[in-house]
Amino acid sequence: MFDTLDEFIAEHADLERRLGDPAVHADSDRARALGRRYAQLSRIVEAYLGWQAAGRDLEVARELALEDPSFGAEVEGLELRRSELEDRLRRMLIPRDPNEDKDVIIEIKAGEGGEESALFAADLLRMYTRYAERRGWKTEVIDAQMSGLGGYKNASLAVKSRGTPEPGEGVWAHLKYEGGVHRVQRVPVTESQGRIHTSAAGVLVMPEADPIEVQIDEKDLRVDVFRSSGPGGQSVNTTDSAVRITHLPTGIVVSCQNEKSQLQNREQALRILRARLLAIAQDEADRAAAAERRSQVRTVDRSERVRTYNFPENRVSDHRVGYKAHNLDQVLDGDLEAVVQALVDADTAAKLAATT
Repeated sequence: MFDTLDEFIAEHADLERRLGDPAVHADSDRARALGRRYAQLSRIVEAYLGWQAAGRDLEVARELALEDPSFGAEVEGLELRRSELEDRLRRMLIPRDPNEDKDVIIEIKAGEGGEESALFAADLLRMYTRYAERRGWKTEVIDAQMSGLGGYKNASLAVKSRGTPEPGEGVWAHLKYEGGVHRVQRVPVTESQGRIHTSAAGVLVMPEADPIEVQIDEKDLRVDVFRSSGPGGQSVNTTDSAVRITHLPTGIVVSCQNEKSQLQNREQALRILRARLLAIAQDEADRAAAAERRSQVRTVDRSERVRTYNFPENRVSDHRVGYKAHNLDQVLDGDLEAVVQALVDADTAAKLAATT
């Protein structure tokens, strides 16, 4: 049943040896990647050894029960314990998203609805920022373009875990389900007749790529500089500090203007570019594994309407798994845990069903 576990145990031992080599830690990115994999395998190895130990104890208890029926209760307890460990181990062996422990970059773009959509984009930005705070993650607005009433035409938010997260507890593992079209139903501040309008904003969630994962050749880039516009410090509107990078092979264009220097804006733009290139590579891999993908919760379909936020009813609805709750005010204040867990549970159930 657990044929691959011997390979995991061997890989775990090899990683332990490599991480004990000081030379490995000279490359911090490489050491971090190895550490993440080691932490993931440590949980699996620990559960496997516990399952084996429970099996040995069960055999002894059964032998004793043949001679002394009073051991029957102990046999039942050990059978239950071993079954629970087996279920836990089976869940751990579900094919994992290789990016589940990664940090993310969230891009939020105003869509249908004009100024109201931009204000809703600002609400989403605040929601994800507050959710990150609740989980003890760090956030950084990489770039943003504000609208006239204080909303956002678009915004890029980096969300990072503090230290090395437990396997399955990384930022991507929780926020990857947020990608798609988010719809809001409410009376806009610009509406004088009190009528409810529907508008939308698009959310794109990308795992942040380590430099060793996505290497960009300088000759593939066209870099333009221009004068920043909007808030951002005394240098805005006075120097050509904003940076626009075009990735020639793919045509992807990224611009950043939040920082005061060209160098800082260039580095921020490259972070977004690496994440987008990694997302493209993963989309291609997803299409290659379309049959498997259809059996799982769709997480990164950018055109899919994933959630509706209805203000008159204080209701949030996730259309992928039929989740509904009347605590919209709390959700927008960052209380996303129940929504996210419903998606995680649906994804896990689909994967378990696919392995049986």
